[in-house]
Amino acid sequence: MAEVGRGDGLRQLPLAMRLRDDATFANLYPLAAQRTALAALQAPAMEQLVFLHGARGSGKSHLLQATCHAAGADALYLPLADLVTYPAEEVLADASALPLLCVDDLQVVAGRPDWERALFHTYNLAQQAGSAMLFAATLPPRQLGVALADLQSRLAAAVVFQLPEPDDEEKAQILRFRAERRGLGLSEETTRYIVTRAPRDLAALLAILERLDEASLEQQRPLSIPFVRQVLGW
Repeated sequence: MAEVGRGDGLRQLPLAMRLRDDATFANLYPLAAQRTALAALQAPAMEQLVFLHGARGSGKSHLLQATCHAAGADALYLPLADLVTYPAEEVLADASALPLLCVDDLQVVAGRPDWERALFHTYNLAQQAGSAMLFAATLPPRQLGVALADLQSRLAAAVVFQLPEPDDEEKAQILRFRAERRGLGLSEETTRYIVTRAPRDLAALLAILERLDEASLEQQRPLSIPFVRQVLGW
């Protein structure tokens, strides 16, 4: 962990934030709309600047973390939504020295001069070092509201992929795939029951699966509709 000096004393900066163990390429159900982006991220020589955009639940964070998992110690994942309260220069210090830098939630710092300057400086150093940068945000580069013209032009020149939010059928496929990965049997009927009643957000849906997995293990019961109804209070 790194420490950052601030007016209110030293605070720990979570640069060593762990990647989610489940956020890997092997644990990703490849939707048709993601395949081009997946191929680009898994290419032997990834493009030097790649930008993913899409709504919450479109798989951006999973893809960024999976790319970092694949790169191992040669990559750094920075979720800016968790780091925005820290000094930008401290967060990005020496980040360009790594072969791969994955910057998530870029929209939270758009329009902030300190972050935009630090990101542009990091970009320049990464270019000089031949390092790759992978960005993710809820909006495409030209709609992001970046005020620094130099940074805006660099982001606009990136290889850009849009990731649409999965529809209900795709959510059902993802849910069954994740259940199988956990060794859980989940029928099509039970899957439809969960998807039609769960929150629309994919992350919330997968959190429900984790809750059901724990309850199933504890009670030694399969994931039937009556069991799901009992556990979730539906």
